[in-house]
Amino acid sequence: MTDGIDIIRAAGCVLWRRSPVDGELEVCLVHRPKYDDWSHPKGKLKRAEDALAGALREVEEETGYSAVPGATLPTLGYVVGGRTKEVRYWAAEAADGCFRPNSEVDRVLWLPPPAARHRLTQPRDRDLVDALLHSLHLA
Repeated sequence: MTDGIDIIRAAGCVLWRRSPVDGELEVCLVHRPKYDDWSHPKGKLKRAEDALAGALREVEEETGYSAVPGATLPTLGYVVGGRTKEVRYWAAEAADGCFRPNSEVDRVLWLPPPAARHRLTQPRDRDLVDALLHSLHLA
């Protein structure tokens, strides 16, 4: 990780909304059939793409929702195939949109934060739910 050339750059959001049923906070998780996992919407950045722009693009591509970005959340780093992957995250409130299954994501779930933490496949993603709550002054 000396010069950053071998780093896989990615970005995503912890997408949230107020439940249309009871007004409580819900977090959006995406299911990727290729990996059979539940995660926050995220993806690799295009060459020279701004990280926040890429995060919002990925949210829309994977969930069908446009999003209003909020606080910067922790950046996660981990190794994939011998290379470091660095994923920058933001809190983002869901705006207009509607989910349609696609080649990357076949399902989305809107869950209360405790259920979202439990459903996430990777333990490292759970801390992002806590960071979201903190950014919204709910923790």
